[in-house]
Parts: sequence; structure tokens; C-alpha cells
Amino acid sequence: MKNILREAQKLQTKLLEELRKIKVEGSAGGGMVKIEMDGEQNVLSVKIEPQVLEEKDIAMLEDLILAALHDVKKKVTEKTQESLKSITGFPIPPM
Repeated sequence: MKNILREAQKLQTKLLEELRKIKVEGSAGGGMVKIEMDGEQNVLSVKIEPQVLEEKDIAMLEDLILAALHDVKKKVTEKTQESLKSITGFPIPPM
């Protein structure tokens, strides 16, 4: 039983290391807003093209940021699933 727990802890450590390596970019508005996120779903950066600010349409900017955030979260989930499957050998259901 101790061996099983030890192996589970090793697997958990390896999975966390893999999640930290994942970096994904999502975008909206044809790349006008970009958000980068890691495998632990931490937002690493937000980039906004100056053209969006020139239009002074705050509602549009908010919508683009929200759309980019949804895009990057979806991509992180997909990438995480791929990494987990490659480590464990079987698919892990989405969280």
C-alpha cells in the first residue's frame, strides 16, 4: 500500500511539473486582444493592439478581452488533457 501511495505522489508531482510548463495564447478580434495563460490557468499576460484603444469603444474592448479569455482557457484545457494523457496513458476527464 505504501508503494502505491509513493507512486501516486510521484505521478502527482510529475503532472504538476507538466502543467507548469504549459503556456498557451488565446486571442479575439483577429488578434487584437491576446491573453497568455499557463497550465495552472494563471493569466501571464494581456496584450491589446493600440488600434482597439483608438476606437474608444470600452464595451467592445471588454467583449474582446472576455472572448480572448474564453479562448485561452479552452486551449489550456485541451493542452492539459493532452499532457495528462501522455503521462498517464489514458484520458483524464475535464475538470
